[in-house]
Amino acid sequence: MPTQLSHVGDDQQPRMVDVGAKAITHRTAQARARVTFPAEVAQRLHEAGYVTPKGAVLTVAQIAGVMGAKATPQLIPLCHPLSIDKCDVRIRIEGVDALIDCTVSCSGRTGVEMEALTGASIAALTIYDMCKAMSHDIVIADLRLISKTGGKHDVGSTETA
Repeated sequence: MPTQLSHVGDDQQPRMVDVGAKAITHRTAQARARVTFPAEVAQRLHEAGYVTPKGAVLTVAQIAGVMGAKATPQLIPLCHPLSIDKCDVRIRIEGVDALIDCTVSCSGRTGVEMEALTGASIAALTIYDMCKAMSHDIVIADLRLISKTGGKHDVGSTETA
């Protein structure tokens, strides 16, 4: 682990990291979030085909996740604006859980971990928003990086888990 944080200058002030000298490489990241519904809410959503009065929950959440990934530098102050080549948000239902996987890629000088994490979290928040009328006991949890490639170090599996 580095002894100095890259987003803190010698003067101890926050700064955006200078990536100008880094090589352009293909970079990918996959993040996951979990939304857990109370059992009765999960049953009602299943019976309704995951459609609420606000619309098609999973479809709207997928679109919101892509929008969130694209908006990352506006939301996270020291993130670089990136030209994203791909953003894929997949949501699968497992019992009372909605598992959200967001995969982002680009060719650039810095990674897309924050874009993948932001996409997964915005999709999870959208599910909560669209379903909160049924219960405020919905839980968003387990937001994490699954994998990343490109740059100095690869992390985790490159397979969708």
